[in-house]
Amino acid sequence: MNNTKTLVTQYIADLHNLIDALPQDDLLAVIDALMTARQEERTIFVCGNGGSAATASHMVADVAKNTRRPDKPRLRLVGLGDNIPTLTAYANDEGYDRVFAEPILSLMRPDDLLIAISGSGNSPNVLRGAEAAKEKGGKVIGIIGFEGGKLKALSDLSLVVPSTNMEMIEDLHMIVNHIITMCMREA
Repeated sequence: MNNTKTLVTQYIADLHNLIDALPQDDLLAVIDALMTARQEERTIFVCGNGGSAATASHMVADVAKNTRRPDKPRLRLVGLGDNIPTLTAYANDEGYDRVFAEPILSLMRPDDLLIAISGSGNSPNVLRGAEAAKEKGGKVIGIIGFEGGKLKALSDLSLVVPSTNMEMIEDLHMIVNHIITMCMREA
C-alpha cells in the first residue's frame, strides 16, 4: 500500500506541475479561433483515436450543448468518431487510416475547422483527417502531447501538452476541453 500511496502522490504532484506548464498563449489562440468560427457559423469537426476519441466525443457534447447563449450563434460541431456504422464502413472499405479523412472530404467547406486530438501526434487516421481538411481549405487545430509529432506540422494552430506521459496528456486534454467550454459560454 505504501508504494501505491507514493505513486498516487507523485502522479498528483506531476499533474499539478504539468497544469502550470500548459502553454496558455496557445490555448488562448485556440479559443479565439473557435470564437471566430462561431461568429462566422463555420462547422467544427472533431476527431481523435483511442482515448483521444473519447475526449473528442466529450468535447463535442460539452461545447455544443454547454455554450448555448441567446445572444450568440450556436456552435456547429461534428464528432467524426461518433457515427460507428460510418466509421466501420470506411475502415472496412477504405482502411482505418481513412475513417476521418473520408467524411471530411464529403462535409468540410473552406474555412471550417478540424480539431484533431492525438496524444502522440502520430495517429495515422488523425493525420489523414488533417491532410483532408487542408485539401478542402479547412483549418486544423492540433491538441497534442509529447512534442507534437507529425500533427503539429499539419496544424494551423497547435496546443502541445509538454509531457511524455500519455495518461497525463489525456488528463490535460480534458482540462483544455473544459476551459474551452467555459470560455465559449462566458466570453
